[in-house]
Amino acid sequence: MKNQKAGRNKTIDTSLSEGKIYFDRCICITDRQDSMDTVIDKTVVGDMLKICPLLLPKSIDLIIADPPYNLTKSFNGKIFSKRKETEYEEYTRRWLSVVKPLLKESGSIYVCCDWESSLIIGRVLQEFFYIKNRITWQREKGRGAKKNWKNGMEDIWFATNSSEYTFNLDAVKVRKKVLAPYRVNGKPKDWTPSEHGNYRDTCPSNFWDDITIPFWSMNENTAHPTQKSEKLIAKIMLASSAQNEIVLDPFLGSGTTSVVAKKLGRHYIGIEMEPLYCLWTEQRLSMVDSNSEIQGYVDGIFWERNSLSEQSAK
Repeated sequence: MKNQKAGRNKTIDTSLSEGKIYFDRCICITDRQDSMDTVIDKTVVGDMLKICPLLLPKSIDLIIADPPYNLTKSFNGKIFSKRKETEYEEYTRRWLSVVKPLLKESGSIYVCCDWESSLIIGRVLQEFFYIKNRITWQREKGRGAKKNWKNGMEDIWFATNSSEYTFNLDAVKVRKKVLAPYRVNGKPKDWTPSEHGNYRDTCPSNFWDDITIPFWSMNENTAHPTQKSEKLIAKIMLASSAQNEIVLDPFLGSGTTSVVAKKLGRHYIGIEMEPLYCLWTEQRLSMVDSNSEIQGYVDGIFWERNSLSEQSAK
């Protein structure tokens, strides 16, 4: 029997028996698909290595992948064991080889990793795609280490299928507070006055220090052990896709990519082998109908952390 949660604890941890209504919305596919009609805006239960070859080639605009890091980790009782570097490299090559044919020529791919797996993934990724950048983002959580530095950063590799790709700069500019407003001939120089103070919309860098890891009182939080935040995925999706385009997440986890896609007007396909996480995905998708907010993204703007008083969780 589950322990009763505190009143403010919004963590999604619904069991398979309790959430059958959500799991029944998921699909399985075993045959090659001639169109996207049966899989678009769906959660597909199964192994991405088997499912991706069944999908329509050149049909995906953006891939956001969060593969298991090369760590021993339990996912609802299923253990992903740390592998030798050569074995993890081959695993990376295998899954990249099945997603590569799905991406349009103008498509992009983002791959999440920790510092150690980043060394391998970055090397293998360039065999398949054109690497454009490595994003590093800061996470608040993580235990200290007695004989090493606390691991407080993760990487995201950004790569494209060709030299022609989408990057919506204005959609991901960061609104920062101007502490020393400078004027020329009495007019603001590269900043705008507003009711919230003086702000400047700045080009985003490849270091993100404004990401909040989901925690127990946030609507998006689940019991998944490695959940990414909606704000992090929203930055990627807004930069590298347009409305009504198709986003694929081949390692869906508890569904953040699908949820963000629905909130931002994109189509999605999510593949996840753990049935419980598929259930949580569909439960979260059902919640979007009543709440489409993304923490830290307000009125089409990514606000600098703690710069907008109305935002309670930055």
